[in-house]
Amino acid sequence: MTDVLRIALPFTLWIIGFCALYALQGLVCSHHWPAGLDGRTALVAAAALFVLGQGVVLAAVLSRPAATRFAQRVATILAVAALAAAVWTSLPVLALTVCG
Repeated sequence: MTDVLRIALPFTLWIIGFCALYALQGLVCSHHWPAGLDGRTALVAAAALFVLGQGVVLAAVLSRPAATRFAQRVATILAVAALAAAVWTSLPVLALTVCG
C-alpha cells in the first residue's frame, strides 16, 4: 500500500459508506422499498458492514508499516478517526426511527 493510498483510504471509504447508508435509508422510506423486507434490519446490517469495513481498514494500516514514520502516524490517526466517524454517523440508524 503506497503512503498516499494509506492516508487517503480511510476517509474515502467513510464518505462512500456514509452516502450508501443514508441512500439506503432514503430507499427504505420511499414507496419503492419492497413491502416484505424489513427496512430496519437492512439499515442495521448496512451500518454494521460500514463499521466493520472501517475496522478492516484500521487493521490493514496497523499491520503493514508505511515507508516513513510520519506517514504511518498520519495514516493511523486518520484510520482511527474514520472508524470513530463511522460509529458516530451510524448511531442514528440504531437509535432513531427509520422514517421519522
